[in-house]
Amino acid sequence: MTETNEPLPPDALAGRLSEVFAVLGPLYRRTTRALELKERKEGFPVGVRAVLELLRMAERPMTVPQMGRTLALSRQFVQRMVNEAAGRDLVEAIPNPAHQRSSLIRLTDTGRTAIDALVARESALLKQAGGDLTAADVDSCVRVLTQLLALFEDVDVN
Repeated sequence: MTETNEPLPPDALAGRLSEVFAVLGPLYRRTTRALELKERKEGFPVGVRAVLELLRMAERPMTVPQMGRTLALSRQFVQRMVNEAAGRDLVEAIPNPAHQRSSLIRLTDTGRTAIDALVARESALLKQAGGDLTAADVDSCVRVLTQLLALFEDVDVN
C-alpha cells in the first residue's frame, strides 16, 4: 500500500472502496452477532440499542420518522423498537409542538443510565483494539465511511 495525498482516479478508487466493503461487511455482521448474543444475557435488543444510542448522541428528542431517516431503517421498524423501549421505561413520548400527530421521543433517566452503561462497557472493549492507529487514521476512516454513506443516501429504507 503506497500512501499519497493525491485523489485516486475513479477506477482505482472503486477498487479500493471495494476493499473497504470487503472488511466492513464481516465487521458489521460479527459486531451485530456479538451484540445479539449479549442481548440474550442483558435483554437489550440491537434495534432498541440503536434508538437509545441515537437519542443519546442527538442530545435532543426526535420523532420516529427522524430516527428512521437517520438510522436508515424503516419507520415501522423504528416504531416497534420505540414501543419496546417505552415498555421497558427506556424512552417516553412527549408532545411535539411542531406536529400534533408525531410525538417526540426522549430518553428516560432509566434509558440514559442503560445506554451510558452499555457505551462504557463497549468503550472498555474498544480500548483493547491496540495497534498503532492514530487520530489521523480514524479521521480518514470516518471520512471514507461518511462519503460512502452519502453515496447511498437516496436508498429508500421503507
